[in-house]
Amino acid sequence: MPPLSTKPIHFGAFLVTSQVFHLTPLSFAFVNLRPLLPGHVLVSPRRVVPRLCDLSHDEVTDLFLTVQNISRVVERVYGATGLNVAIQDGVDAGQSVPHVHTHIVPRKAADLEQRGGQDAIYDMLEGEEGDVGAHLKERDQGRPKFPKVDDTKRQNRSEEEMAQEAEWLARECNESSHL
Repeated sequence: MPPLSTKPIHFGAFLVTSQVFHLTPLSFAFVNLRPLLPGHVLVSPRRVVPRLCDLSHDEVTDLFLTVQNISRVVERVYGATGLNVAIQDGVDAGQSVPHVHTHIVPRKAADLEQRGGQDAIYDMLEGEEGDVGAHLKERDQGRPKFPKVDDTKRQNRSEEEMAQEAEWLARECNESSHL
């Protein structure tokens, strides 16, 4: 399956065209280089702006409708019983890429029991594990920005693996009655 767009799609400074599985006129959904849990995806506006307040009314509407629609698909295809939907709006809120983005993380009962329970996801999002920007820089530059700390089981995924997941999710989105 070819990419959904012939034009480059950027997440901040990072080219993510091959990771995109859903496009609207104002937003896009893409698979994560290093998901916190299986099915962790991101939704961003097409226009690169750092903060939620920088978006137009139409962009906010499209972003949240896209988040709602992609959430339904992700929950269904990953067999989740709940979701974490999060925006880190600004550097002081943990935002690592200066481009508005929403995390959608499918959840199941006891999926983080070994990490201390369901609320462990918040520490993961706020910590090095959730630092999307550092992971993308590491991929593009071939060297980590920060030393690895307690992150040995989570590895960057290959472009091929992400493209395969993006293709699968694109097919699922096309089959969904909500999109």
